[in-house]
Amino acid sequence: MKDHRAEPVKGHMILKTAAIFGPNAGGKSNFIKALSLCKHLVLAGSPADSLIEYLPFQLDSVSKRSDTTFVFHILCNGKKYEYGFSYNAERIGKEWLHILTKKSDIIVFNRNTDEAVFDLPYLEKLNTKEEEKQFLSFFAKATPPRQLFLHEILSRNIVDNVSDITDPIAIVQWFIDSLKVLFPDTPYKQGGILKAISDDDLKSALESLLKYFDTGIEGVDLTDVEFDKLDISQELRQIIRADLSKSGENDTFGALRFDDNLYLITYVENEVRAKKLQTLHKKLDEEGNEYFSFCDESDGTKRIFDYIPLILDLIQGEKVFVIDEMERSLHPVLMKKLLSLFYKISKETNTQLIFTTHESTLLTQDLLRRDEIWLMEKEAGISSFKRLDEKFSLRFDKELEKDYLKGCFGAIPIFAQNESIIETIRKFRNASAHED
Repeated sequence: MKDHRAEPVKGHMILKTAAIFGPNAGGKSNFIKALSLCKHLVLAGSPADSLIEYLPFQLDSVSKRSDTTFVFHILCNGKKYEYGFSYNAERIGKEWLHILTKKSDIIVFNRNTDEAVFDLPYLEKLNTKEEEKQFLSFFAKATPPRQLFLHEILSRNIVDNVSDITDPIAIVQWFIDSLKVLFPDTPYKQGGILKAISDDDLKSALESLLKYFDTGIEGVDLTDVEFDKLDISQELRQIIRADLSKSGENDTFGALRFDDNLYLITYVENEVRAKKLQTLHKKLDEEGNEYFSFCDESDGTKRIFDYIPLILDLIQGEKVFVIDEMERSLHPVLMKKLLSLFYKISKETNTQLIFTTHESTLLTQDLLRRDEIWLMEKEAGISSFKRLDEKFSLRFDKELEKDYLKGCFGAIPIFAQNESIIETIRKFRNASAHED
């Protein structure tokens, strides 16, 4: 399955997929939330007068008082980086960025707040002028204890004052442009997909994808509606007007979803306009198509609409999509088709798809490599996961789904004994009857 491997960066190879299986309440969603929190701390930071968002492991006294640590290995900018930080609610304890090579680790910066250390050896090497070194040193030491240095680089004007700060900027841009974290109810670029309907080529691509996934939709269209007659509050109307007018650009647009319908909202010539998404279905007994509102479509079709802009982004490459419960509202066959399409369209691009799922039908070696399957388990409240090929030695033709559902690989719910639960229910029923 060579198509499942991304092109190597400086000799470092990655797989394009990681499928994470495990029971309910096993920790899968917390893993995704952790990545989302990291992205938030880098890009949004913490309010100056607030504590850092800190959610330690609560089930033992040591962890409850210990720093939380995150470490990323990132391939971008033609290099392999390690970026990490440790923190609690009061301060960022440590933060570092290294360039990883086969021979050594190059320290871009290393921060230790508790020891009042902030080293910038590689940045000082790249920025040789004395005033640049002084600026970098002052900038680093002025970083607030509750903010990440990466966030300070993003939020303050540092580029104009130094010759070369490419490496930290590359990591900031990776968090902005490449890392996309999606939860089951996260809308993704819905405005973009609605806007695409106005472009004949993009509309054709969208309609082709809807047919590929067997949605029964022949086409899509936008119909004009009066913005002021939409059944939304006056306050929301004012917020939309203010947000669209702020950009100062002509033809600014966004998406609005309410009553399970989708609307393209544009700002043209100082006026807010609205168009409603409609789908076309072929009539059975006569020529032509019937118009459907988006709310009339199935949950599975609506989920496909969520994934189409994601698919189009994956084609462009250099993205890492992390998706919680990817199979939500999708038929197992449709889920397989979505993954198969991903491997086809990403042959010539470096892109990665990491997702959690309960869909056991994906456990086939015809679809996923053994080293793309991760099993998450929870013991005494502690979640951990390993790759299938690390945990078990399996033949290439082994049928995985049946053994997984039998519990041979773990990472499934562990239920109470039937006799125990039946006895509990019987006592409850008798107590209820006595009360009556």
